[in-house]
Amino acid sequence: MVVEETRRRLGGPVGAGLMVPVAPAAEWREAVRRVENAGYGSVWINEAIGGRESFAQMGVLLAATERIVVGSAVANVWARHPAAMQGGAAVLADAHPGRLALGTGVSMGGLVEQAGLRWERPLQKMRDYLDRMDESAGMAPRPPVPFPRLLGALGPKMLELARDRADGALPAAMPVEHTRRAREILGPDRLLIVMQLAIPETDPDAARGVVRGSGMLDLPDSPYDRALRGLGYGDGDLKSDALIDLRFAWGDEKAIAGRMREHLDAGADHVCVNVLAPDLRTSADQLERLAPALLAC
Repeated sequence: MVVEETRRRLGGPVGAGLMVPVAPAAEWREAVRRVENAGYGSVWINEAIGGRESFAQMGVLLAATERIVVGSAVANVWARHPAAMQGGAAVLADAHPGRLALGTGVSMGGLVEQAGLRWERPLQKMRDYLDRMDESAGMAPRPPVPFPRLLGALGPKMLELARDRADGALPAAMPVEHTRRAREILGPDRLLIVMQLAIPETDPDAARGVVRGSGMLDLPDSPYDRALRGLGYGDGDLKSDALIDLRFAWGDEKAIAGRMREHLDAGADHVCVNVLAPDLRTSADQLERLAPALLAC
């Protein structure tokens, strides 16, 4: 029931990501209103420990908008107690029925240790965390519309956990072939919401330069690299032009919309486009420009 209700409330095949550095709340309100007015069905934010706190941030965005679904991609399990994750999501879902999607994930070992925390085996960490979320649910509000729980999942074992213990998965920055495999693992009864990074740039060298300059290819202990190896790519492929082109959608509006369509055809329920931009205003500008083509997918 949660899965079908969420599919309906997402309002179409395409959402938007606003995943940029810290900015004043007034700028966030303006940007999310522009995304909502452009017609996107959802908007998603990310989280780093010590940066924008997911639930406070989602509260700002929900209060500033009227219909759009607001999701975390992802709320970091290392940033809060499992009961706080469950309770925070329940409070927002109670205040804004049908408009919250909780995506949660284990982050990366290097980033966790940089925050002064001790890294643990990610699959067991997530399994134990979900247990404790479930145990605390009776203490939290019961929203009139239950919120979906989604896992940031790339590898097959985490995708299986998303199938068995959540309402679906939120893979990011992967080729279309990963979407196809994720759907096979999840089956038809779970949500598959794909995060697609995009660069509205038609020059190949310039577009690939944006990717290389973003740091996405140089993440410590990268789960993306492990997942790509699982798809058959070797170490020599990971920073190649060919794999950049498969992982990141670049080009004009038609080209980027075509990549969204490929993910949908491969089994995604909803594709969230996240433009690699330096600030919120530029992100909103680019998302508005892309909207007519993307919303026609």
